Amino acid sequence: MINFNGSIVSQDTNVLTHNRAFLYGDGVFETVKIVNNKILFLEDHYFRLMASMRVVRMEIPMNFTMEYFEQQILLTSSENNFGNSSRARITVYRNDGGYYLPQNNTVSFIIHTSVLENRLYFIEKEHYEVDLYKDFYITKQLLSSIKTTNKIINITGSIFADENSLDNCLLLNDSKNVVEALQGNVFMVLGNKLITPPISEGCLNGIMRKQILVLAKKIEGLEVLEEIISPFDLQKADELFVTNVIKGIQPITKYRKKSFVINRATQLLGKLNEMISAS
Repeated sequence: MINFNGSIVSQDTNVLTHNRAFLYGDGVFETVKIVNNKILFLEDHYFRLMASMRVVRMEIPMNFTMEYFEQQILLTSSENNFGNSSRARITVYRNDGGYYLPQNNTVSFIIHTSVLENRLYFIEKEHYEVDLYKDFYITKQLLSSIKTTNKIINITGSIFADENSLDNCLLLNDSKNVVEALQGNVFMVLGNKLITPPISEGCLNGIMRKQILVLAKKIEGLEVLEEIISPFDLQKADELFVTNVIKGIQPITKYRKKSFVINRATQLLGKLNEMISAS
């Protein structure tokens, strides 16, 4: 028997009592965008998930091929009639058993989907204000670069942003450098330079980050760099924007008293949509 919200009930009534993702954050996940029954950047998502599972020493099932990954996600989306434009999250967690030390490293997964209104990417908010979140810091380590089910910094940061009427916050690492935003990677435009923090600083190895770096390197006259960004650099920037697979590119228009243009963000957004339409 267990106590669930003040009521003594059978342990069988709540499957979370043994779920390791719930109890210990022992899980990794991927969030993908589906357009016209096709997973965008499928290969990148699959290999990042495989790498994440290896990092946390999960056993990868023999049948868990990229084709199987794709099939299961599209099946779930299709069953919900979300094939035209949707998001799907696949969470892989270690199976029940043990405390900090698991009884084995086998896994299960769960997929859920939700509909998206737009197939192509667009600038969702014309005014987008951010500030730094300094209550907690990201550590410069490999675990920070993968998507685990332990996202308490992103949760508390999102609450802070909401309480302060901000659209997002920028996270700092333990060296007090800017690493990423709450829901994506961060890019800075300074003159003819496009700069984003290197993975070694503790930022997420983002799928959209990778796409933007590839697209930006094709723009004549734009120097693309992976360099440390300090909070002081933000005040000198011409542009700031956030990237993730679901929203694409979201320009930051205000940081404290500084306002920004959205020229490069708009240019890259156009090239991103061209790439998706052609694929």
